[in-house]
Amino acid sequence: MKTDVVIVGTGAAGLFAALHMPSHKKVLMITKKTAEESDSYLAQGGICMLRNEDDYDGYFNDTMKAGHYKNDKKSVDIMIRSSQEIISELIEYGVDFEHHHGHLAYTKEGAHGRPRILFHEDQTGKEITSKLLRRVKERDNIIILENTTMIDFIVNENKACEGIVVENSDGSIGIIQALYTVLACGGVGGIYRNSTNFRHICADAIAIAMNHGIELRDMGCVQIHPTTLYSEKPGRRFLISESVRGEGAILLNKEGKRFVNELLPRDVVANAIWAEMEKDKTPYEWLSFEKIPEKKIRTHFPNIYRKCLEEGYDCLKEPVPIVPAQHYFMGGIKVGYSSKTSMERLYAVGETSCNGVHGANRLASNSLLESMVFAQKAACEIAVNIDGMELSPDAGFLVDYSKYNDLTKLKKDNKEKVLKMIETLKAEMQSEFEKESNEMTSDEVEE
Repeated sequence: MKTDVVIVGTGAAGLFAALHMPSHKKVLMITKKTAEESDSYLAQGGICMLRNEDDYDGYFNDTMKAGHYKNDKKSVDIMIRSSQEIISELIEYGVDFEHHHGHLAYTKEGAHGRPRILFHEDQTGKEITSKLLRRVKERDNIIILENTTMIDFIVNENKACEGIVVENSDGSIGIIQALYTVLACGGVGGIYRNSTNFRHICADAIAIAMNHGIELRDMGCVQIHPTTLYSEKPGRRFLISESVRGEGAILLNKEGKRFVNELLPRDVVANAIWAEMEKDKTPYEWLSFEKIPEKKIRTHFPNIYRKCLEEGYDCLKEPVPIVPAQHYFMGGIKVGYSSKTSMERLYAVGETSCNGVHGANRLASNSLLESMVFAQKAACEIAVNIDGMELSPDAGFLVDYSKYNDLTKLKKDNKEKVLKMIETLKAEMQSEFEKESNEMTSDEVEE
C-alpha cells in the first residue's frame, strides 16, 4: 500500500494533523482498534486557552511551576501563543464549549492561578475528538484504516523513514509506504496495571523508536492522576476530573479530615494521597463533593455522577473512594518545535512525542491544546516540503519479515523494554522532587 502521508493514531493530535495536510495529498490514518478508541476521547476536564495578554505571565508561570521548571520555555510560549487560534478553529469545526451569558465559560483546575479552561460538561475530549473525526471523514483525501497495528518503521539506506510495517486485522503482515510518517499513538498506559488509559495504548511507537536508535526525551516523567475511582474490577481506571477539585471538592482521610491542598500540582497531591493511604492502612482515600452545588454536579459533571452511581456511590450524599493511577506520559520521542524526530521524514505528535512543553509534570488541561498546536506545526512543515517528492518504486526489499514471526513475543519485549527504561529513570528523578513535594504539602490546609 502506498500513500503520501501515513498517520498512526486517530486521537486529537492525529486528526488535527490530518486536517492540516494539503488536500491534494493522500493521507492514510491507521488505528489499533476503532477510530473512537483513543485516549483523547477520555479527557474530561477541558482545554486551556490564554484569556488575554494580561493572562500570559500567569499561564506561563503556572505551566513552568507544575513542570518543576524543567519545561522547554520556547515550547511553552508556542503553545500558549497558539491557543486562541486553536480554540477558534475548534469552534469552527463545531465544538460546543460551555457558555455563560453568551460568552465562553471558564473553569479552574489544580495549579492554575485563575480559571482559563474551556469545557463541555465533563466530556471535553469526546466533544473535541468526535467533531474532528467527523471533519476528517468529510475529506476525500483522508482514509482511516481500523484494527491495524504498526509493528515497525521502514527505514531506507539513507536512514530515512519510508513508512511502516503493520499487522493487519487478519493477522497478516503488510507495509504502508509513505513520503512522510506521523506518529500520534498516544502514551504508555497499557504497560501499567493501573492506568486511566485504554489498555491497547502501550508505547508501541516509543519501543520501535528505541529499536532504531531514535532520540528520546524525559523518559522518567510519568504523571500519576491523584483521583481515579477506586474499584477492584480489572481494566482501565475511571478518572475523576481535576475540575471537580477546582470547583470545590475536597480530599478526606478515613477520619473524615482534610490532609492536603487539593489544588497543588498533580504529582504533589498524588504523593500526599499515597502517604495518607500508608498512614491509614487503606487502599484508597475519599473525595467529597459536599462543597459543590447539586446543580453544578448534575450539569458540569453528569458523566462522573453517573459512573459513581454505577459503582454504588451517590456523590451528592457521600464521599467516593479514590486512588492515584498512571495517567499521562510527559516523555517520549524527542521532537523539535515542528514535531520532527531525529529520523528524516518521521514526525511525532501528542503524547507519543516530547518537545519539553510539560517539563517533569503536566499542568492540568494542557494536553489537548499541546497535541493540536504541534500537530498543526508538523502538518505545515510537511506541506512545505512534500511537493515534488516521489515514492521509491518498492520499499518491500527494505523489510526483514523474519523479525515478525513471533509477534506476541515482539510486543511483550517492546512493552518490557519501555517500562524498564521509564522506571529506571523515574527512580533517579524521584528523590530530586520528594523534598519539593514535602515542602508543598506542609503548607497549611484551609478548612
